[in-house]
Amino acid sequence: MTSRTYNDLCGIARGLDVVGDRWALLVIRELLLGPKRFTDLRAGLPGIGPDMLAARLRDLEASGVVRARAAGPPARSGAYELTARGEELEPVLLELGRWGSLVPPPSPGARLGVDSAVLALPSLIDPERAGDLEATYGLRLDGQEFEVRLAGGTVAAARREPDDPAATIATDPGTFAGLLWQGLDLAEAERSGAVSVEGDRRAAKRFLGLFPLPG
Repeated sequence: MTSRTYNDLCGIARGLDVVGDRWALLVIRELLLGPKRFTDLRAGLPGIGPDMLAARLRDLEASGVVRARAAGPPARSGAYELTARGEELEPVLLELGRWGSLVPPPSPGARLGVDSAVLALPSLIDPERAGDLEATYGLRLDGQEFEVRLAGGTVAAARREPDDPAATIATDPGTFAGLLWQGLDLAEAERSGAVSVEGDRRAAKRFLGLFPLPG
């Protein structure tokens, strides 16, 4: 574990002793939807260097937040996953994401990562709009498959191909953000080839209207 500490008995300070270093929470974010190899973590965090990523993983392993695991075939290298202790940070990060969604973007060229786009869904779901909807959707962002399940006004997302989804939306994170929050019309995006919808198109359109920005 890192030797840096706030030397403060407050639970907030003690939590920040573990996850307060630069990049630590974003490493955890990248693992919320399932295990990743080192190279996949770097792809999701293009601003971090390999030495810094390795250091953060060591610190988080020492703190019991992350653990290394053997990768199954056909992968040749190991992967990292959250421990049960690390998974307890999910609601903290989702609420932080909801709060941060109203902070102005850092620059016009700032990117939205694949995992970030998916994690925005449980952060921003509007239970009133969702009502009693219970359905499973597929989301394919930059070729990565996700299952998104809606029930009771909540969202559960996982990195896997869904079984029998009501609809599957395939696009890139930027276009997905445009559909959700920037007024991009689904039919127009389909005509341009930026989006494809498999299954029930009406279900896909309803899905895209369930995640307004707060305020």
